[in-house]
Amino acid sequence: MSSIEKPASSYALEELNREATIGSMGTTSERSIPCIDMSDFEVRKSEIADALWDAATVHGFFQVTNHGVSIEEVDNAFATARRFFDLPMEKKEKLLKKPTVNAGWEYRSQVRPSTGTPDNKESYQITLPEMAGLWPDEADLPGFHAAMTKFEKDNWRLAMQILSCFALKLGFNEDFFEKNCERSSPGYQCTLRLIHYMSMENAKPEDFKHWRAGAHSDFDCLTLLHLREGEGGLQVCPGAEMDSHAWTEVTPVAGAVTCNIGDMLMRWSDDKLKSTLHRVRMPQPGEYLGPRLSIPFFCQANREAVIEGPEKKYKPITAEAYIYERLHANFVKR
Repeated sequence: MSSIEKPASSYALEELNREATIGSMGTTSERSIPCIDMSDFEVRKSEIADALWDAATVHGFFQVTNHGVSIEEVDNAFATARRFFDLPMEKKEKLLKKPTVNAGWEYRSQVRPSTGTPDNKESYQITLPEMAGLWPDEADLPGFHAAMTKFEKDNWRLAMQILSCFALKLGFNEDFFEKNCERSSPGYQCTLRLIHYMSMENAKPEDFKHWRAGAHSDFDCLTLLHLREGEGGLQVCPGAEMDSHAWTEVTPVAGAVTCNIGDMLMRWSDDKLKSTLHRVRMPQPGEYLGPRLSIPFFCQANREAVIEGPEKKYKPITAEAYIYERLHANFVKR
């Protein structure tokens, strides 16, 4: 077995240890989230690449606007997600996620190292090569398959634009990440995720002591996150603030996609691009208590891709081995 074929458990995944140390409430810190205009992308690419690089190397978190995914399409995706989560439990249980496959439905099964308790949510993962038997029946959700497949592709296209800028900055070919995230590959691992955080309208006081999603960093290359206005709670803790546990609120903005660097890309960049801890807190008194929806797109390299930075700071590892280890660390056995 070669060095790039060993399972990820053979490697020190420091991000898991980092997550396990940051389950406390911490403090709040006011800071601006960089917002980058993606309009006229091909004409302004050099300028956009500079702005993205600055945001990603300092903060790891940023928002993009004028990105080509219309507000109408995002609204439709949320409406479609709502229809899915409104299905009876017995229908969703037929689509149950298996422990080693990042596709299908899960219910309060994701456990964060930062908390040791399940996130208060249900979610549905769409990873195209893994979806056999996991799409809802067309009779139950007409148009669901087509709408989600299109939305997945549009998010992939935006992710490739952003990653092409990072490729240039890292000294890779401009299409480096596109080749390593090719949608037609059987090893394609990008995932569109529909998330439903449960309503807190009739919750007990002690229920508000937990997290909707415990502190964590994403284990992909790049996350694109769609949020709905009025449904806040997302907080970020950039690396420079990690020791002080200082968290900043990210306000949902219509038309903006919130983006963050994942651990896979941080490793691939020899730690130049920073993954950022984030979490979803419970609503506070006077805030909206109803159900909260979000739709992240996790862009991660194909199974066969070898993750090795330009400076070769870390040993090479396949994306398949890397993702396998992270899934095992975050989901309880069912």
